[in-house]
Amino acid sequence: MKRVLCLLTDGFEETEALATVDILRRANIQVDLVSMNQLEVTGSHDIRIVADKLFDGNLAGYDLLFLPGGQPGTNHLKSDPRVLGVVRNFHQSNRFVSAICAAPSILDTAQILKGKKVTSHASVKNEYFKDAIYLEENVVVDEKIITSRGVGTVFEFAFVLVELLGQPSEPLKKSMMF
Repeated sequence: MKRVLCLLTDGFEETEALATVDILRRANIQVDLVSMNQLEVTGSHDIRIVADKLFDGNLAGYDLLFLPGGQPGTNHLKSDPRVLGVVRNFHQSNRFVSAICAAPSILDTAQILKGKKVTSHASVKNEYFKDAIYLEENVVVDEKIITSRGVGTVFEFAFVLVELLGQPSEPLKKSMMF
């Protein structure tokens, strides 16, 4: 079974995180919601969730890293050296790295986007991605790096992740009336 590591901290974007996790789990992909600081995490719209576990540095067995956007969550993740280390570890070990909304800026801060095609929320477009190839597309896949624009593109993003992890997305789309 494929495994996904979803990193959370206070201020994450709830729809991006939970819709993606829901779709991945419907596709029989194991997703661990991992909080960087405490088990109860509050999203950017004051929705509280309980993560599956706290970050312990163990990255073994994960096939894909998923970083939801949202503010101030993205800034919290971007300023955490542990998160930047996780991003670099996944990239260097040729595993999937995915980010949506403002979270692609974390990938830029981790310096893994040089020469890569990328997209993001418009709010971070001009400040980041100077060494990347920025595209105005809903979802961009460049080798093992997957980026998306935001809440409005979350379903398309999640279905792309399902396919990249070797599961069919069409039956899910049909059952979800997508």
